Amino acid sequence: MKLTVIMPAYNEESSISEIIQRVLIEPLVWQLIIVDDGSNDSTAQIIETISDPRILLIQHPANLGKGAAIRTAQSHVTGDLVLIQDADLEYNPSEYNKLLEPILRDYADVVYGSRFQTGEMRRVLYFWHYVGNRFLTLLSNAFTNINLSDMETCYKVIRTEFFNRIQIQESRFGIEPEITGKLASLGARFYEVSISYNGRTYEEGKKIGVRDGFRAIYCIVKYKKRRNLKT
Repeated sequence: MKLTVIMPAYNEESSISEIIQRVLIEPLVWQLIIVDDGSNDSTAQIIETISDPRILLIQHPANLGKGAAIRTAQSHVTGDLVLIQDADLEYNPSEYNKLLEPILRDYADVVYGSRFQTGEMRRVLYFWHYVGNRFLTLLSNAFTNINLSDMETCYKVIRTEFFNRIQIQESRFGIEPEITGKLASLGARFYEVSISYNGRTYEEGKKIGVRDGFRAIYCIVKYKKRRNLKT
């Protein structure tokens, strides 16, 4: 199995070099698509100094959002599996093997890395973010009739044959419930595995905000499990 990693990046000059190196040492990584989403720091310049034929750098002229970056990358995927990786250091690529195992054993078509159903190390941060994440996951589960513990997680591994059937519409963080709803509509087999999580504070560069939470509620309803994926 060949793994394509999609990495949206926006103003991540402090972490981009380290996270790229962490990704590329993982043995199943076939392709790393980095979408620089209109960064106004040196993120793109740092990426260009890293010489590895597996890296494909795509640059947006302006900041369009995480969903737009993944949408841009979608047509460039050449691997059998797709994994979404943030460009900060909140999620640890050393856990790729754990995430891939249910698919490699043909138990699953989609694997989510759960920050909450976990015995792994997890940085303790914002209470209301935790409450918001759990509420959004519960609401998503009600509309998709699947029983996730962490719908908003970055770590999603998807068979490319399913990923390519999703017409991505959301440009920001609404992509999380959108992908979940559309994969459920396709009848994909979902698994979860526990992951560690080294969350950031806003001072350290965290970007998601309250308006993204309200947008997520809208997206959960809009992209609820349905037969017709074109609506």
